[in-house]
Amino acid sequence: MTEPMKIRVTLQGDVADVRVLMAHPMETGQRKDAAGKIVPLHFIQTISAQLNGKTVFNADVSQAVSRNPVFAFKVKGAKTGDKVVITWTDNKGEKRTDETVVRAAGS
Repeated sequence: MTEPMKIRVTLQGDVADVRVLMAHPMETGQRKDAAGKIVPLHFIQTISAQLNGKTVFNADVSQAVSRNPVFAFKVKGAKTGDKVVITWTDNKGEKRTDETVVRAAGS
């Protein structure tokens, strides 16, 4: 099982600033291991975010993204206590979902 995502959501006015650190190797399929064999492709393909059950962010990602990627986006119309759910799926069918709540700035 993969490590939990580190999700930070802060609120300024009605805009939530969402930052997500995803633990993932993001292999390009071009690197060789110690034995000289190519390490197969292994990368996040899709990311989605929901605010209180409504999809607010979708992204298609490629192997060109670095290991343990960080994604950030803003969502208007959020309020303290709202639930944010982030899900990613990779090219091997692995999936990870984590959630947090919106916090006021400074808390």
